[in-house]
Amino acid sequence: MNDAQHGSHFSLAALNSENNSDSFKLIEINDDFVVIDKMPGISFHTENDVPGIVARVKSSLSLEVLYPVHRLDKITSGLLILARTEQANRALSQAFRAREVEKYYLAISDRKPNKKQGMIKGDMVRSRRSMWKLAKTLDNPAITQFFSTSIEPGKRLFLLRPKTGKTHQIRVALNSIGAPILGDPLYNTESAKNASRGYLHAFAIRFSLNERAYCFKCEPTEGDLFQTNAFKEALLQYSEPWSLKWPLR
Repeated sequence: MNDAQHGSHFSLAALNSENNSDSFKLIEINDDFVVIDKMPGISFHTENDVPGIVARVKSSLSLEVLYPVHRLDKITSGLLILARTEQANRALSQAFRAREVEKYYLAISDRKPNKKQGMIKGDMVRSRRSMWKLAKTLDNPAITQFFSTSIEPGKRLFLLRPKTGKTHQIRVALNSIGAPILGDPLYNTESAKNASRGYLHAFAIRFSLNERAYCFKCEPTEGDLFQTNAFKEALLQYSEPWSLKWPLR
């Protein structure tokens, strides 16, 4: 596994074959960063001696240090970037803060939204338990653009582009339009009793580092509804999310 220390001088296929973890799949590794496909149900940080995703990646790839530059909730699967150097961490973290990183998510809801596409905007404030809610004020708003399409009766696929990076942002945004994520244990508790997972997935990400452009895309592999022909057919229209004309209101 020592080849992982030498940037691009190794095989992703070989590293994935050696990776015995069922918590992630390796998408990219180079001298500056690692990109993984995180599985759902894995916490970001180590909790009660159960290793979080950062610790699992470090252990599996025999890396001494990794810097988390953004986060995914426990229910969320998909693309996660971890920096390998302090310099890359500073540059990527700054890019996220400056909103220079394009992020695209997929979600499924079992509720009918009060609008099928548009922009969801508002301040996020604390609610009960560990929940958040969207306020009508716009002092420091969370901003999320989205499209949606029906995939089967009672199920709707959402493609979302968060323009900010607030805690629970997408989960709260969809809840605010009456379409909480299927399987979300906080915002759609009834569905979480029977759903195979929380249906939120970090689908694609684009950014630049050291004057080089990167683009990664990863379809979800976990969850029954993410494997249906209806979902895969609907996803075709979102195959290049950066090329879509995103709604501004």
